[in-house]
Parts: sequence; C-alpha cells; structure tokens
Amino acid sequence: MTPSIDAAELVRLRLRSQGLTDRSARAPRDAVRRLLAMQAQDFAAALWAIGVRASGATVASVTRALEDGHVVRSWPMRGTLHFVAAEDLGWMLGLCAPRVLRSMATRHRGLELDEAVFRASRALAERLLSGGGRASRDELLAALEAGGIPTAGQRGYHIIAYLAMTGTLCWGPPRGTQQALVLVEEWIRAPRALDREEALGELVARYVSGHGPSTLRDFLWWSKLTVADAKIGFAVAARSLAELTYAGVTYWATRERLDEAASAEPIAAGAVLALPGFDEHLLGYTDRDLVLPREHAAKIVPGANGIFLSLITVDGIIVGTWRRAAKGGAVVVTPAPFTRMSARTAKGFAGAVSAYAAFLGVAGSVAPAPQGA
Repeated sequence: MTPSIDAAELVRLRLRSQGLTDRSARAPRDAVRRLLAMQAQDFAAALWAIGVRASGATVASVTRALEDGHVVRSWPMRGTLHFVAAEDLGWMLGLCAPRVLRSMATRHRGLELDEAVFRASRALAERLLSGGGRASRDELLAALEAGGIPTAGQRGYHIIAYLAMTGTLCWGPPRGTQQALVLVEEWIRAPRALDREEALGELVARYVSGHGPSTLRDFLWWSKLTVADAKIGFAVAARSLAELTYAGVTYWATRERLDEAASAEPIAAGAVLALPGFDEHLLGYTDRDLVLPREHAAKIVPGANGIFLSLITVDGIIVGTWRRAAKGGAVVVTPAPFTRMSARTAKGFAGAVSAYAAFLGVAGSVAPAPQGA
C-alpha cells in the first residue's frame, strides 16, 4: 500500500531534499548538483540560493566554484537561466533545449534571425573566445556588430541564448558583478555523455532527488519535456524512486532521501529562512499552494512583473518577503511579513539575516517592518 503523508511532512521532506535543512560539509558545487539545476536569472540572488544550501559558504567560495569551472550558467530548459554543474550541461541541453528552440522559431523569424545569421554569429563568437578567451555580454555584442550582425532590440539576447542552447557558449567565470561568456568546448573539461534513455532517467532521478516529494505534473512543468519522455524517464529511474500520496495525489521521492529523513534528527519547529527571489523552493514546482497561501501569492510578484521577491519562510511555508539595501559597507534587510511576526519568528529571521550577511562578508541588520505588517 502506498504510504500517505500530510502537508507538513511533505514540506519537511522537500526542505531536506532541497538541502535547506542539512548543509553539513556540502560545497557550493555539491549544492548545485543536489538540485541538478537552480534558477539563476538574477545572478546575485542565485549566488545566495547556492550559499544558503552549502556549509559555511561565502560569496567568495561560490564565485570560486564559477572561476574553477565547476558550476556554469546557461539555458538548459524552459528558456530560463539556471546554474548547473558543468559536467551536466551538455546532456541537459541535448535533452531539453530542442523543444525550447522550436517554440522560439516564430520569434526568431520576427527578429530576422535565421540559420545563416546564427552560423555567422557562432563563427564570430568562436573567433573572439577561442584559446581561453572571455567576454562580457557587451563585448560579444560589439564583436557581432563589428562583424556586420545587428544586435539591437532583442536580437542580441536571442543570438546569445541560441548559441548557449546549441552548446557553443555558456556563462562561466565571474566578471565584475556578472559572468563572462566562454566557449563550452574549452571551458567544460569533463562533460558527461549519456544516451537519450539514460539522460531521461537521470533527469527524473536528479529532479526528484533535489525537489521531492514532487508530482509528474511538477516534473513536466520544470523540464518542459513531453509526457511520453517523462514516462520513459520515470521507468528508467523507477528503482531509485518511492511513491507517496497526499490528498489523493501521487508524489515521488527518492528512497535515498526518505532513508536520510528517517535517520536524521527531527527538524526543530519554527525554523526561519531568508531565501532569495526565484528560489527553487517555490519555482521548482507547478503547484505552489503547499508553501504559498494563495491569498498572498500576488505579493511575491508585485504587479505581476515577473520579478520574484526574496522569501521569508517558517517551517518551509512562505510568510513574507524581504528586501536588502547596502548602507555604509553593511546590508540592511527590511522584512514585509504577510501578518505581524511573532517574537520567535522575528528572532529567527534576525538569525537568517545574520547568516546572509556572513555570506556577503559584511555586517547585517534588520530594519523595522513597514507599518501595518
């Protein structure tokens, strides 16, 4: 008989799978590997998404993982920037990028981007970056313009994304507050090679390992693969998976994560986290009601502008948002709780802010919540 779990246990298991309750001896590269891919369109927020899951991590240790080539950033699926372990990028692109590129075909035609333009752009990029070259976005766009390829409007973005999704470029070492573009063939020293069936099984197993308990619908949304491909992946990964039910719905977890949870110390009630915007704890699933009360969902993306605010969680449930501001070499964090914080939650949030400040290597403080919060 399939075991049944309640909502609180489901969220606790997710926190553990996501690496948010046990960070013992986990390096930044291992935190990324654990989740397989971590949403990263906001670079600074994504650094903290790694940091909050890695033991004793700092901005320096996370950016070192980028400089050393262990972690890269690209568009492995959904046409969305993610951090991935360098060795995983190639097989993920081969599996997920073709469907995304087909969905972009109409937009490419509207921008007058065809195979000839992409081929010429690839040649210019390879000429600029070969031999260990690194370039900022602006430097690559300038090289394209100099080579006779217009990049105005969204053409430049789509050219870079296409070259990344077809395996020519990725975002690699740090460059100022962002990353430099490099050639995948030179930068990624030991890519994994998987056949299609192996890759489908790996994608399912690794997604569930880092996000479970999760549903088939969650996986389909996250990967944007077809139902047929997902079923193959689940069949290949079946030995590593365990089935659970919540509210009559089938959820999947890995046996390894369930065994870890069974042998671990219970998670203290009332644990508070200060998570970044765009975090996988929220965006790794299509059904977010388990961790985000529906009446507060609009507060996470004010004005429906696509920019997800940083999150305050208590026991994995999102109870508010927060913003940061630099002030005199320190960071000041202002919470915006959905309801007034209890003294216990306020104390826990102050501790979470201290952890964030330590990650940044600066002093940190909590500003008063806006009046009425």
